[in-house]
Amino acid sequence: MHMSDGLINAQTSVIFGGIAVIGIAAALVGARRDLDDRTAPMAGLVAAFVFATQMINFPILPGVSGHLLGGALAAILAGPWVGALCVSIVLAVQALVFADGGLTALGANITNMALIGTAAGFLVALALRRFASHGRAGLAVVAFVAAFANTVIASLGFVLEFGLGGDAAFSLGGVAGTIIGLHALIGIGEGLITALTVTAVAAARPDLVYLLRGTAKPLELRPAPLARAS
Repeated sequence: MHMSDGLINAQTSVIFGGIAVIGIAAALVGARRDLDDRTAPMAGLVAAFVFATQMINFPILPGVSGHLLGGALAAILAGPWVGALCVSIVLAVQALVFADGGLTALGANITNMALIGTAAGFLVALALRRFASHGRAGLAVVAFVAAFANTVIASLGFVLEFGLGGDAAFSLGGVAGTIIGLHALIGIGEGLITALTVTAVAAARPDLVYLLRGTAKPLELRPAPLARAS
């Protein structure tokens, strides 16, 4: 849901730019507690994966494109604070290097995708965490639901911003219906990709999945070892 320059007025851009700065500052403080020698490489891999998936996008409205977000995936694997930073870095690089998303709209894009989306996805995953430790199927369902919620709730942030500072020539109801409806469809694809990715990581290294930290039986996600021939 990248927004281009001029889609919302300058006042709204400044407001959400300030919100983005505050959110990133809070994420930096939180990430200092979560990053260590094990999680730092995971954060880099997550950022690279989110960057690659976000490069595949398609137009929805004039000045608006839709694509996978990756916030729930980043939060489940690396934690909400690190996840928010990963998505923020991806969005900044895309805007500065690839002109994907306007610079004046960067604060709004970060607010929607890196802050609102990541927080929503992680809170849903956290609420369902007891199911995630029951095995791959439970973890896959939790990841799917979290990613779907991440996508749809992040699109609500766009609707709010457009309602505050968008072009009055467009019907807010029509914009909301289009944005939310299409992102519900995108959420299904994002849910499937997130579920497959998270369960693949958990099968090999469940200790690297942030969501599984502190669960009673995280090692149940590992495949059972083959019996040795006598």
